[in-house]
Amino acid sequence: MGSVQRAMRLLESVAEHEHGAPAKQLARETGLALPTAYHLLRTLVHEGYLRRDQGLFFLGEAAERLSSSGAQEKRRSTIAETLAHWRDAIGVPVYYAIYRDGEIEVMCVSETPGNPAVEEWADFRETAHAHAIGQCLLSQLGEDARRDHLDRYPVQAITPYTVRDNHTLLRRLDRTRRMEPVFERQEYALGTVCAAIPITMGTTAATVAISLPAHQADRLAAATRQLQSEVGRLLGSLAISISI
Repeated sequence: MGSVQRAMRLLESVAEHEHGAPAKQLARETGLALPTAYHLLRTLVHEGYLRRDQGLFFLGEAAERLSSSGAQEKRRSTIAETLAHWRDAIGVPVYYAIYRDGEIEVMCVSETPGNPAVEEWADFRETAHAHAIGQCLLSQLGEDARRDHLDRYPVQAITPYTVRDNHTLLRRLDRTRRMEPVFERQEYALGTVCAAIPITMGTTAATVAISLPAHQADRLAAATRQLQSEVGRLLGSLAISISI
């Protein structure tokens, strides 16, 4: 345990020196005897947690991977907390999704037993044309990217209310004004209505969406406006999570 603690102190000390630091300085800063510091530094270099260049020590790839993993976990936690806040404030399940590498990815869903999320009975990636999340993400893409997606996942009717063909869907997407919500009523799942709000940051298309039982469809517009207001207030928290 003592060796681990001393190694961690050395890693922390190295991390404070962007341009590297020599062993003598690191030993002094950590209060370690120079031979002990040398031994631990060599071990950390061997394991990839540090690298040595012209007598200076820098963080290695293994340490950077740990840092990256921790940052990613923090982003996941941040977005989960943000969605839970919106879920409780509006009283609806909330979804967060992005379009990445030609695919729709639902990154997080926040629900409660009293307000359950829509069951993914048909693969969300293959049915973008039918649900508000997919339509909202496709609306943020350029024409070529939309057609490429529909070439891979052509429109198919999965409920009596689903859009009927690619041409009709593309016309609908063309009419969608930039950054306006997308509404969908029973096109993906009978008995469910949904809305999605676009969030475009840089080259990433993202969306936050909500769903309601069809018998509460009269709540959808007001709930969507409330979601837009909530997103506007907490957009900074969401922005750092776009790259999950």
